[in-house]
Amino acid sequence: MPFEDMKALPGRELIPGYRGRFAHSANMTVAHWTIEAGNTVPEHIHDQEMIVNVIEGRFEMTIGGETRVMEAGDVAIIPSNVPHSALALTDCRAIDVFSPPRPEYQN
Repeated sequence: MPFEDMKALPGRELIPGYRGRFAHSANMTVAHWTIEAGNTVPEHIHDQEMIVNVIEGRFEMTIGGETRVMEAGDVAIIPSNVPHSALALTDCRAIDVFSPPRPEYQN
């Protein structure tokens, strides 16, 4: 199917305070997140490359030991298997893109 209405897809809370909607292709996963202030993603790694695009709010990320506060329009690029973590400083919206796809995000 070439078109998806992300608003119509079921949302899932995979991490406390992180509610996502997911679209998948053969080579990538796109995640639209609504994030509640104060919630964290503990440090972790995964095989997928990842791009984080903050749409709204203030979002603190640590990637490979470097910490930055991101705001609307900021992008972070995370190579495969690089440790990273996050903290929502305010309510946020963000879009993550993963390649290859994240099988655990598929329904």
